[in-house]
Amino acid sequence: MKLHYRQYGSGPALIILHGLYGSSDNWINIAKQLQEHYTVLLPDLRNHGASPHTPTHTYEEMANDLLQFYEETNTEDAYLIGHSMGGKVAMRFAAEHPEKVNRLMIIDIAPKNYLTGDRSFKHIRQHELILQLLDNPDLSKYQSRKELDDYFGSKIKEESLRMFLLKNIHRSHAGIFEWKINAEVLRDTFHSIVSEMDLSWFEERMPITAYPVTFVRGLNSEYVSDDDCKVIRKIYPEAKLVNFEGAGHWLHAEQPSKLVATILEKV
Repeated sequence: MKLHYRQYGSGPALIILHGLYGSSDNWINIAKQLQEHYTVLLPDLRNHGASPHTPTHTYEEMANDLLQFYEETNTEDAYLIGHSMGGKVAMRFAAEHPEKVNRLMIIDIAPKNYLTGDRSFKHIRQHELILQLLDNPDLSKYQSRKELDDYFGSKIKEESLRMFLLKNIHRSHAGIFEWKINAEVLRDTFHSIVSEMDLSWFEERMPITAYPVTFVRGLNSEYVSDDDCKVIRKIYPEAKLVNFEGAGHWLHAEQPSKLVATILEKV
């Protein structure tokens, strides 16, 4: 699959993979701050952004898409960064193609099944609210973004999350609102997206020491617990763990300067 992407700067390749419901748009600010040091490549993963929509959405497919992306951009190896779902894609790709990765950074996601834990987990509740919106993907009856925001507001009270979702909507050539994301497929594959790529997938591949690894977590996020850090150490015994105080799951938006400084650090 040929992925849509954005490119900034020059120098060694650095690839950033966005999270679920995200796109390359979310990382433009970070890319511009890194462009003096790297050729920054921001692909849209399948069923997101301007990349093709497909009837399936698996980590195996997304890792294969990334391998094709390397080939199409003539990238031999890269500093690979992944946030949330993109972090799981990055972990899988790096484990399968270590020669393609010179550094790996995983941002606020753990190699775990997020459906086996406490159902009070805040972000699972948020995703359940989003899924309610995706259950009604017909947006053509809304005439303005204000009407859309009012509709979203009846389901989701958190303004930043609503704004994030509204970025996934655009007007078609016919002038009606529609999802940029493949809402139906992402809704139907949600459980596999949040449950796959756990410790069991890595058991025959660990320990992984072929490339430097950094895990970054926001301490106001629930995505990476202290117990998850112990699992990370089993898989990546030499991994560096970095905590961002006062940051949540979207720490690239909350503390961009600190994240850029962390990316630029040489371990």
